[in-house]
Amino acid sequence: MSKKVLIIAGDAVEALEVYYPYYRCLEQGYDVTIAAPSVKKIQTVIHDFIDGMDTYVEKTGYGLEANAAFEDVNPDEFDGLIIPGGRAPEYLRLNDHVAKIVRHFFEADKPVAAVCHAAQIFAVIPDVIKGRELTAYIACKPEVQAAGATYVEEHLHTEGNLVSGHAWPDLPGLMKGFIQLLEK
Repeated sequence: MSKKVLIIAGDAVEALEVYYPYYRCLEQGYDVTIAAPSVKKIQTVIHDFIDGMDTYVEKTGYGLEANAAFEDVNPDEFDGLIIPGGRAPEYLRLNDHVAKIVRHFFEADKPVAAVCHAAQIFAVIPDVIKGRELTAYIACKPEVQAAGATYVEEHLHTEGNLVSGHAWPDLPGLMKGFIQLLEK
């Protein structure tokens, strides 16, 4: 029986951070659902660095069909969760269904992959990462620490059911770690 993976996303999700895991999971033969605030085509964005700038720039990316709304997701039906970054986590964390979905995966000790700004979602459910170690985009370090977790200065980190990555260049290692956890 195929593993079922849930990816939570929304407008302004980082394109590479949603597409790479999505296609990698499909390649692995997993049944993948992309959930968003509503069933619609979401707009991805591309974050990149330009020489001489202290932060990244944002460009419009591809559209991507979300085939489930958060309110209709039953997390019991899924074996693993992927939380991409970008700006989407900034507002997705305000959705009560997102907090319930993410909490389920931690309480059930199911694999979770979180990359870049995904750590912002943990700010509204700090108990799921309190006392744990993870990495995220450096701008999220204060939120990780405020939630009671230890920010790890590494590009990839795995602790228990959580595989975390700093940013999109770390996706190959993030997905390798996630798949290893999912296949246990």
